[in-house]
Amino acid sequence: MEYRFALTICVQLMLLWRAQKAAKSSTAVDDGGGWSLYSGYNLDDEGPCSIDVLDSSSLSHRQFLEQYAYTKPVILRGLTDNTKFRLLCSKSNLLEVYGNQRVRLSTANTYSYRKVDVPFQEYVDLLLRPQPLDTLGSDTLYFFGDNNFTEWHTLFDQYRAPSYVLPRTTGAYSFGIAGPGTGVPFHWHGPGYSEVIYGRKRWFLYPPDQDPHFHPNRTTLSWVTEIYPNLMEEEAPLECTIRPGEVLYFPDRWWHATLNLDTSVFISTFLG
Repeated sequence: MEYRFALTICVQLMLLWRAQKAAKSSTAVDDGGGWSLYSGYNLDDEGPCSIDVLDSSSLSHRQFLEQYAYTKPVILRGLTDNTKFRLLCSKSNLLEVYGNQRVRLSTANTYSYRKVDVPFQEYVDLLLRPQPLDTLGSDTLYFFGDNNFTEWHTLFDQYRAPSYVLPRTTGAYSFGIAGPGTGVPFHWHGPGYSEVIYGRKRWFLYPPDQDPHFHPNRTTLSWVTEIYPNLMEEEAPLECTIRPGEVLYFPDRWWHATLNLDTSVFISTFLG
């Protein structure tokens, strides 16, 4: 009798565990705003996180300026509420509003040599795919940065940029959507923020005085696959994967590379 009772409890617990697992899986898919989360690669490894992750309520603007703004990156949670912007960035809404608009794509290499203009619908239907491992970054088209603000201003007007700005700077937006395994290889520019709206984005960063080993025309995916596993401890980058609702800040002239673990919708605020 006791055995049958224990067996019944075990079966019920197993069924409950499976139901919870299925619910979590369903939530993860539904939470993608209609954008595919399937990569075709083993990109589930988010890697370690060696960057400070703080709730905005525990870091004042003054502390941000003193501890991070000019010295090292930081990830902030709860800095802004972009719930409305996130809803507007769903796949169905963006295709409905901007499907016929032309967007400018850049090659996903360090210097982004080539530009191609295509209808947004065509980019989503034909080009928004997982990154082939054997394709060069100089042959990979990436939607990020070259935004027509006249056409997209109604969307950007709904975005709440991070409030912790640097003195004597103003923000400029760069909006993008990219497939799993894509990303921009190492490069540097002025300081800024990056926020993920949908998906996950893995970041790798080096300070200005530590040049990373990489080929400017290869992809971040090839770097992660071929070079990253063989780095010595002193050569390892700072890194972390950010999710929706998290904002990464990077200081001026810091080297950084990105790898989208899912189809990602993201926006950066460059402080110039």
